[in-house]
Amino acid sequence: MKVAVLGAAGGIGQALSLLLKTQLPAGSELSLYDVAPVVPGVAVDLSHIPTDVKVKGFGKDDLATALTGCDIVLIPAGVPRKPGMDRSDLFNINAGIVKNLIEAIADNCPKACIGVITNPVNTTVAIAAETLKAKGVYDKNKLFGVTTLDVIRAETFVAELKGLNPANVHVPVIGGHSGTTILPLLSQVEGVSFSDDEISKLTHRIQNAGTEVVEAKAGGGSATLSMGQAAARFCLSLVAAMRGENVVEYTYVETNSADARFFAHPVRLGKNGVEEILPYGKLSDFEQKAKDSMLEGLRGDIKLGEDFVNA
Repeated sequence: MKVAVLGAAGGIGQALSLLLKTQLPAGSELSLYDVAPVVPGVAVDLSHIPTDVKVKGFGKDDLATALTGCDIVLIPAGVPRKPGMDRSDLFNINAGIVKNLIEAIADNCPKACIGVITNPVNTTVAIAAETLKAKGVYDKNKLFGVTTLDVIRAETFVAELKGLNPANVHVPVIGGHSGTTILPLLSQVEGVSFSDDEISKLTHRIQNAGTEVVEAKAGGGSATLSMGQAAARFCLSLVAAMRGENVVEYTYVETNSADARFFAHPVRLGKNGVEEILPYGKLSDFEQKAKDSMLEGLRGDIKLGEDFVNA
């Protein structure tokens, strides 16, 4: 497998690259790109770790070379959220960054699976889709918004609350990837029951966990380490699926459902990306109400991305 990380010198990019260097299958290649001049140093640093994964760093003039022959491209590039910023505040800066990177992917590795990490994901995935469409290479089965962070946070918080091993906790999370568009389906967590108060508080914490990190870092950044882990998990699931294993992950994809054009669903992954979009099951009254009330906002986020490319 050849995997590119675009924005590899940033907080998420470095954490993600470290995890991939130590966990990708033997014989894989890791292609690290960033406009920051430190990226060759990041690549050299990682190359000293004794695993059979080749690492190369590419600077701002070498994006085409970095992407050539890639099977998977992960995009954590962009500016992080700072205290007081909403994800929508990131839009004006990050929208242009994502569009430019996606155009380069279309030109150099159009058949690669693409994982968009750059916030606001609800919008940047729509930007990616419309950009690929304009280039004539859009395959909805190969474009993903990486929402795995919402899943691992939900599993961690439920395990903490109930005194369980998080490795044994599975929490479905559907919808989008910001605020109230993040919908954990706590009614579907097996072997655990919650009071109404617990459901309300847990849901709110999962939806606002990003802000929890931003405030705790006091201006020093946003979620980089946990996001790196989440992105690595998603990438490794995709790698396993492309090698023939049966893998299901929750991810933000084009669904053609009545909910919204893009929606985080359980998805069966395979050699060509999305093999099957699975149903997310019956919702509780609380979850149904939460879903109904967030759809308009999610659809608005998506339209913002579409309009950015097509205006």
